[in-house]
Amino acid sequence: MKWLVGLLLIPAMGMAQNTAPKLLTLEQAVKLSLENNKQLRMDKARVEGALARVKQAEEKRLPELSASGTVMMLNNPTVSMKGGSSGGGGGTTPPTTAEKKFEVNPALIANVSASVPIYTGGQIKYGIQSAQFLAEATRLDATVNEQAVIQNSVQAYVNLYKASQAVRVVAENLADEQQRVKDFTNLESQGLLARNDLMKASLQASNVELALLEAKSNLQVASTNMNIMLGLPEYQSLVVDTTNFKIYENNKSLAEWEDIALTKRVEFASNKQRQKAADAQINSIKGSMLPSLSASGGYFTADVKDLMSITNAVNVGVGLKYNVSSLWKTKAKISEASAQKNELVAAGALLDDHIRMQLSKAYEDYLLSVRKIDVYNIAVEQAQENYRITNNKYKNDLATLTDLLDADLGRLRANLNKANANADVSVAYANLLQAAGILEQQIFK
Repeated sequence: MKWLVGLLLIPAMGMAQNTAPKLLTLEQAVKLSLENNKQLRMDKARVEGALARVKQAEEKRLPELSASGTVMMLNNPTVSMKGGSSGGGGGTTPPTTAEKKFEVNPALIANVSASVPIYTGGQIKYGIQSAQFLAEATRLDATVNEQAVIQNSVQAYVNLYKASQAVRVVAENLADEQQRVKDFTNLESQGLLARNDLMKASLQASNVELALLEAKSNLQVASTNMNIMLGLPEYQSLVVDTTNFKIYENNKSLAEWEDIALTKRVEFASNKQRQKAADAQINSIKGSMLPSLSASGGYFTADVKDLMSITNAVNVGVGLKYNVSSLWKTKAKISEASAQKNELVAAGALLDDHIRMQLSKAYEDYLLSVRKIDVYNIAVEQAQENYRITNNKYKNDLATLTDLLDADLGRLRANLNKANANADVSVAYANLLQAAGILEQQIFK
């Protein structure tokens, strides 16, 4: 990533396990997060399910084909054959009845039938469109989650860096405090320093040592969280390549960032796809009020022992179906689908407001973080100078030890703020890119 480049390698401390340090760049961290994120795996399954529903909708165009076969075991029925015959001179003999027992076991019947939809009022067509729009919306939703995973990766990466910096700065300060305690102990043993001042210096050193323990604990937590996020062993020692953070030049106004967001934020596109799906669903419901036409064909064969045999019974035809009750049963369905469409339209307007507010905050946060760098640089210089002056005054009995220790703590805070300033700018800029919908493009460009 061009706007986050590291020159100094800072190790993230692992647990007391002898694992070889792993150099980790931001690009590698993001890629591993995308590969191992469980939410994205769920999103992938949802997208696959949505595509399967598109396939199901398309398959409704295919013919319906069914085959059946029946073997029936019967008793020995008595079959009555009724009929008459024409006599001479145009007369007709009365009907006669002949009864006979047949052994008709077994009776074999087979049937094959097929039907193909010709016209369904657009229900199949709009059903396919609705499924396609929803599948695209599902894919776009997954993209939104990808952006969130990338941003979380950047934040976790920077947290690991800041935790490392805290350990380094506090450790340097602790060394100074311990040296002061050593010097004061020598002076106190010679009677040149009040024991109370030695106790104050020792207490300050103890407090800084506690701060170092806390910083190391925070570093371990940050390292563990990063390893879990990346799918690495929990106690893997990491080397973070992120100390030379670049301040990305922002030459765009808030209005320009908003224009980018309107075209790049996939939430807008996802909402539009769902609105199109709702329109297709409304059209499909309306289509159920129209007649449907289908072509059908079949083959039938039967063999009843000693009674009859039917072969080559082929039928073809066209069927017309009209559900009259749909005229009064679909109004409520159309109203429900229209209400869902109106809800999506309202959600789109709400989304527009939300993104504008999110973008405005991200924009101001970035500007503020950039301004803080200059302030922190000046603060470090002021803290160093204040400590130098206070130290000189203390040596000349013009300032108390409390004043000196307070000046030393001020120097520590200023150094910590300066160490974190560039990292905070990087996070703020990543938030701005995410709000504009272009974080992924910038990370991997």
